[in-house]
Amino acid sequence: MMKKILTIIGARPQFIKASVVSKAILDTEGLTEVIVHTGQHFDANMSAVFFDQLGIPKPDYQLSISGGSHGVMTGRMLIEIEKVLLTEQPDCVLVYGDTNSTLSGALAASKLHIPVVHVEAGLRSFNMQMPEEVNRILTDRVSTILFCPTQTAIKNLQVEGYPFVASNGQPQRIELVGDVMQDSAELFATRAVKPQGVTLQDGFIVSTIHRAENTDDTDRLISILSALNDVAQHTSVVLPLHPRTRNIIVDLKLDIANLTLIEPVGYLEMLWLLQHCGLVVTDSGGVQKEAYFMGKACVTMRDQTEWVELIEVGANVLVGADKEKIKDAIARNLGRTVKDEQSLYGGGVAANNIAKLLVAAL
Repeated sequence: MMKKILTIIGARPQFIKASVVSKAILDTEGLTEVIVHTGQHFDANMSAVFFDQLGIPKPDYQLSISGGSHGVMTGRMLIEIEKVLLTEQPDCVLVYGDTNSTLSGALAASKLHIPVVHVEAGLRSFNMQMPEEVNRILTDRVSTILFCPTQTAIKNLQVEGYPFVASNGQPQRIELVGDVMQDSAELFATRAVKPQGVTLQDGFIVSTIHRAENTDDTDRLISILSALNDVAQHTSVVLPLHPRTRNIIVDLKLDIANLTLIEPVGYLEMLWLLQHCGLVVTDSGGVQKEAYFMGKACVTMRDQTEWVELIEVGANVLVGADKEKIKDAIARNLGRTVKDEQSLYGGGVAANNIAKLLVAAL
């Protein structure tokens, strides 16, 4: 009997993960998928381009929900996702990561006693002020199947007392499957595309800034951009800038004259930047790992990271938003390469592992 998986996606990292998991589901006998796009990332360069480039099936439902506070966005998504679930009656709801789309899908399903499958379960930054941390903890708690990318994630769950009984009355299953981001990086690495209008010599710095802890804190944002602007006097710094962050910078009248600003890029363009850069400087969880998969050192502008194993093996360094720490870390790590000698994230077979386990579990 065919089992129906309803997948909730809405943000850039989820599109990248779905590119390999949806393919694995399609290729697995006994599974069918309904895709719901919440609209959390609605800009063409943050959404549509990923579906086009990565061959993700066209969403069956496009909810077009974006903007507003966390509560407003999550509430609107919860209402609309519930309607879809009542119509589709899926065998499970699959969610990725830690966004508002993730939490909304998990809550809607759990209220209807539909099994929740959480891809990237067990991640913890141990900072409850981060909305992502709240989202991932709550999603884990109501999930029936917890697909963990690393042994660290499993240990995090065990320390918290998992497994519990899920919202549908079934005991939770915790499975180590590897990281689907590595699947995507390996699959699409040979298809990387240079961003249009970018003229650079190899060895530049690629940076991304989007976390609320940085963009919503004026002092932190000023410190970060000041550090990058200083560095850019002698090494090119390419900054694909989210429209919201760009507007904040304009409002603050910050001096970023030395930076090379470009529009948000698709996944294939980001892979090209990662392949040709000399260093990655970011506050993104996904980009930290993408840097590692491309063999590049990473400087992370956060106070904590959920990817602690990258810190432990020396591939990544945490600097917070301290200007001098950022500049010092960049100077020490520029041009340094890293190797995945320990196969930290499973070696690129996570999507197939997930599909096989879903067939067995549903």
